[in-house]
Amino acid sequence: MPGAAAKGSELSERIESFVETLKRGGGQRSSEHMARETLGLLRRIITDHRWSNAGELMELIRREGRRMTAAQPSETTVGNMVRRVLKIIREEYGRLHGRSDESDQQESLHKLLTSGGLSEDFSVHYAQLQSNIIEAINELLVELEGTTENIAAQALEHIHSNEGHEMAVNLSKAGIETTVMTDAAIFAVMSRVNKVIIGTKTILANGALRAVAGTHTLALAAKHHFTPLIVCAPMFKLSPQFPNEEDSFHKFVAPEEVLPFTEGDILEKVSVHCPVFDYVPPELITLFISNIGGNAPSYIYRLMSELYHPDDHVL
Repeated sequence: MPGAAAKGSELSERIESFVETLKRGGGQRSSEHMARETLGLLRRIITDHRWSNAGELMELIRREGRRMTAAQPSETTVGNMVRRVLKIIREEYGRLHGRSDESDQQESLHKLLTSGGLSEDFSVHYAQLQSNIIEAINELLVELEGTTENIAAQALEHIHSNEGHEMAVNLSKAGIETTVMTDAAIFAVMSRVNKVIIGTKTILANGALRAVAGTHTLALAAKHHFTPLIVCAPMFKLSPQFPNEEDSFHKFVAPEEVLPFTEGDILEKVSVHCPVFDYVPPELITLFISNIGGNAPSYIYRLMSELYHPDDHVL
């Protein structure tokens, strides 16, 4: 069929273009943009490719997901969205297969450990499976669009102690005053700070962060002065990775921002490594604020079981 061939060719070109963008570091695209684009491509793969059951579809999604994640392992959002889609396929198949939602929930640690080796057969064909999966993915896309607003809506509860209106009046009278400081000055001013609010690139499986370089220093200063450290991050940044997975954790860039090329005499005498990310351990974090509410780092394991299936942690 010429129409189907043209659609397949166009989809392959889109996937190839996305992979090339990932190989180049993703450009200036945000994690939310990457998440939406990944979901859009996976939705097209589900509708345009031929598959007869959930098992074949999951293998197809895994194959394309491995290709995308291999292009840029440090862009964990892509792999997270692939895992979310795999979880959706499992859930929709389970509903059609007659399994209740309660039995599909992740069980206690004991049951997870003792159930190893048992895998469900996804070979039964259901005509309405595709439409149900597409509907669930569309709902996830709507959820992604509202993540920023949902986090901002929790500002009164978490970011300040209801002094927002009074502070807004004072700021409007005096103008918005911003203090820019170097990393070296963080410790000196931390004693005058009542809350530290940061973002992150990735929330790791143990509740730690993979955040922009310098965040670990900030977190240590906050811990020393007993200042709460609040992390604002949508749930698509939650990854089943652990900090020992070096290929996906580390990313290095040219050090021209910290050591300009104009410093010619120095450049030929030193070797400079410029990491993009810091590892921030969970004991330095007070609270996570996401689009689904606030949670302590110790609760991350539960969120992980709600968002991803254990069999999909490794694609």
